Amino acid sequence: MCVAHDQSDSHAHDHPHDHSHDHSHDHRHSLWSRLVHLVAPHSHDSADKVDSAMESSREGIRALWVSLIGLGATAVLQAVVAWWSHSVGLLGDTLHNLADALTAVPLGLAFLVGRRPPTRRYTYGYGRAEDLAGIAIVGFITASAVVAGYEAVQRLLHPAPVGHLWAVAVAAVVGFAGNELVAQFRIRVGRRIGSAALVADGLHARTDGFTSLAVLLGAGGVALGWAWADPVVGLVITVAILLVLKDAAREVYRRLMDAVDPAVVDAVEKALRDTDGVCDVGEVRLRWIGHRLRAECEIVVDDQLSVVEAHGIAVAAEHRLIHDVPRLTAAIVHADPAAEGGVDHHAELKGHLPADPQHP
Repeated sequence: MCVAHDQSDSHAHDHPHDHSHDHSHDHRHSLWSRLVHLVAPHSHDSADKVDSAMESSREGIRALWVSLIGLGATAVLQAVVAWWSHSVGLLGDTLHNLADALTAVPLGLAFLVGRRPPTRRYTYGYGRAEDLAGIAIVGFITASAVVAGYEAVQRLLHPAPVGHLWAVAVAAVVGFAGNELVAQFRIRVGRRIGSAALVADGLHARTDGFTSLAVLLGAGGVALGWAWADPVVGLVITVAILLVLKDAAREVYRRLMDAVDPAVVDAVEKALRDTDGVCDVGEVRLRWIGHRLRAECEIVVDDQLSVVEAHGIAVAAEHRLIHDVPRLTAAIVHADPAAEGGVDHHAELKGHLPADPQHP
C-alpha cells in the first residue's frame, strides 16, 4: 500500500463543483456546467477555462485589427511623403510597413480557424493553425531582411538624391513610433494569451521600426553631406533584423516541435503530487494547441482502491491542474495502481512502447 499525499489543508474547497467528464477526463463546455455555476460560481472551473480560451482568440483578433489599422495609417502617411520627396529609402520603408500590416491577415485567419470545434479528422481541433501562421510571419521577416539588405547595397552602389529631408525625417519618426507601438501591443497580447505567432508578428513590426530608424539616420547623414550614411545604416539595420529573425524563428520552431517551458512541467508535476490520494507521478507530457495547453499525465494511486475511487483521484488531479497551470484547458490523467510486491502492471506493453526519456 502506498502512502498518498494529504493536502486537505493546502487546497481546500468549501463549495461543491460539478464537472462534466468522459472516460478520457477531457473537459467540455456544457450547459450543465453553466447551470452549476449559476449556483456555485468559480472562476477557475473548466467551463470558464474554455470561455477564457475563446475570449483569448477574440482578444488576438482585436489586436490584429488594431495593429492593421495603425500600420495602415502609418504606411499611407509615409507613401504621401515618399511620393513628394522621391525618397527611395522611405518608399522601401513604406512598402515594408504595408507588408507588415498585411501579416495580420494570415494570423487573423488562424485565430478564426482555431475557434472551430474538433472533428473526427482533426480531433485536437484547429489551434495549430496559429503555428502555420507563425511560419508565414517568419517568412515575412526573412523577406524584410533580404529587401533591406538589397536596397542598402543598391543605394551604396548607386547613390540617389533625396529632397525635402525634413519631411522624410518626420515620416521616418512616425514610421518608427507606429511600428514600435504596434510591436509592443502585439507582443504584450501574444504573451498574455500564449500565442507564439502573435509574438512573432510583434517582433516583425519591431524590425520595421528599425528600418524606419535607418531612414531617419540616413536622412540626417545626407543632410550633413554624407551620401554613404544612408546605405551603411541600412546594412547595420539589416543585421539587427536578422537577429530579430533568429529569435522569432526559434520561438516558432519550438512551438512546432511541441516544446514547453520546463518550469511548466515542474508546475504540473507539483500540482499532481499535491493532490489527495496521489502516491507518485509517472509520465507527464504537455503540448501547445494554438495558445492553449493540453496535458497527458500518469499518476500512481493505492492498489487497494476501487475503480471509482481511483477515478475520483484522477478527476481531482485534473481539477487541480486546471486551477494551477495557466492556459491549461484540458488534461488526460491516467491512474496506475501502485506496484506492490514487484508486480508490473504494464508487463503486456513491454516491447511495444518506445523508451521513455523522462523515466529511463
